Amino acid sequence: MSFTIAIDGPAAAGKGTIARALAAELGFVHLDTGLLYRAVGALGGDPVAAARGLHPADLQRGDLRSAEAGQAASRVAVIPEVRAALVDFQRRFARTEPGAVLDGRDIGTVICPEARLKLYVTARDEVRAHRRALELGADPVQILHELRERDARDAARDVAPMRPAPDALLFDTSDMAISDAVRVAIEAARRAGA
Repeated sequence: MSFTIAIDGPAAAGKGTIARALAAELGFVHLDTGLLYRAVGALGGDPVAAARGLHPADLQRGDLRSAEAGQAASRVAVIPEVRAALVDFQRRFARTEPGAVLDGRDIGTVICPEARLKLYVTARDEVRAHRRALELGADPVQILHELRERDARDAARDVAPMRPAPDALLFDTSDMAISDAVRVAIEAARRAGA
């Protein structure tokens, strides 16, 4: 039976970096589930049709890390039919042997509520905005506004709102070096039996 690790949290908190490092350390596969929604949003047209026809090659687009793609992802993620079309893909991926690390906003609560380990990674808004601005070469004030807008939309949506699973390990990366955050995640995975 595969070992599934669910990592949730808001944008730019460090969950993707932690997920990739954790998967590499454990020899697991990794899926940034936000890319699914970013790809659907970036494809344009009918988002439900785009989600149903999503191909793995669509996840390789060079524009998926842009602020525009992030906003588009948040808009299409509130559509129940889009979410339903992508749930099966994510659940199949989570069963990959010997294990899988999935990061997103609803992995521990909706996609993989049975995950052996659930982490909820967060950071202060200003820290997240600074990180994302450095990554994108953008204005931190504008990024802060966009992050707060997106977080509010994702937390308030009727279907699969962003929130920590009741049994998730919560940790704030605001004042942590990435190496320390990765170490915390690896230690938690080892304690859980990975």
